Amino acid sequence: MHAHHSADRDFSKPQKFHTVAVPRIGGLGIVLGLFSGIAVIAWLMGAEAAQFSLVLMACAVPAFLAGIVQDFTEALTPRGRLVSTALAAMAAFFFSDAAITRTDLPGFDWLVGFTAGSLFLTVLAVAGIANAVNIIDGFNGLASMCVVIMLAALAYVGYQVEDRLIALLALAGIGAVMGFFVWNFPAGLIFLGDGGAYFLGFYVAELSILLLARNPEVSPLFPLLVCIYPVFETLFSVYRRQFLRAVPPSLPDGIHLHSLIYRRVIRWAVGNRSAKALTRRNSMTSPYLWVLCMLSVIPAVLFWDNTLVLEVALGLFAFTYVVLYWRIVRFKSPRWLRLPGVASGRQLGSSDNVGK
Repeated sequence: MHAHHSADRDFSKPQKFHTVAVPRIGGLGIVLGLFSGIAVIAWLMGAEAAQFSLVLMACAVPAFLAGIVQDFTEALTPRGRLVSTALAAMAAFFFSDAAITRTDLPGFDWLVGFTAGSLFLTVLAVAGIANAVNIIDGFNGLASMCVVIMLAALAYVGYQVEDRLIALLALAGIGAVMGFFVWNFPAGLIFLGDGGAYFLGFYVAELSILLLARNPEVSPLFPLLVCIYPVFETLFSVYRRQFLRAVPPSLPDGIHLHSLIYRRVIRWAVGNRSAKALTRRNSMTSPYLWVLCMLSVIPAVLFWDNTLVLEVALGLFAFTYVVLYWRIVRFKSPRWLRLPGVASGRQLGSSDNVGK
């Protein structure tokens, strides 16, 4: 009924890897699923928890609507979507007390000691994570499973510190996203869309900030390490575009890490370019990035109250990401990334010039 409005038929952009028109309304199903989860939370914890949850969902409206409008019209600029997400973060700051007030980082603790500084850093973090989740939304199951992994970490630590509301909201998010995931992976029958990606980024960011604000025993670096894969992907992409390629940071391209794995690692595992083969190749890319996401989430969960260990883990993740990226982009993919008997692109005489 709605495919003529909602389906993604643009196969020309460098970040597009699907082969048939697919509806981009997965975010709507996730939001409806979360409302069902909130109804259960209200039954378990009472009216106050329900009111808190509904206020948080109301704050998400600008981010979600901006993404939905983009999905249906392709009319919003990246700046417009960023501003809408920033408005959602400001609403949560004032109406849900979702504020960053400590960082354990030199200079930043002084900044967040002021209301204006706290508001600025909170809005920057929420808008950044929302945009980061949208950036990694490139393959079937990639962004949605990474969000599930992040929410699982938040739920676990929420229960560790006996913050039952945040833990239940994270679990409700997992349930809603998994309802989408079974249709998205591996066949790609429905897409998350900008509406779903921006909403989920907002949701993960807000639960992270609320967990931190409500529980002083949680290290401020815990949520950063949980979200570091999409965040570092975004920061590295800005650096790569701005300083290495001298193009605007908002200009889409096809050389994110997930794109390179698709082009350089998976491309030789499937022998033809039929729709079925390309869809299989698409879905085979995501598990590599799920593992990368878990490389940061596992130490975050194990050492959620130890800032020093979390700092070391952040540094190790950044080093691992950069080394992996540059090896793949130079046609030197680690042997453990390739399937048995699969040669590298350079060995097979690849004409792939994506790195140029």
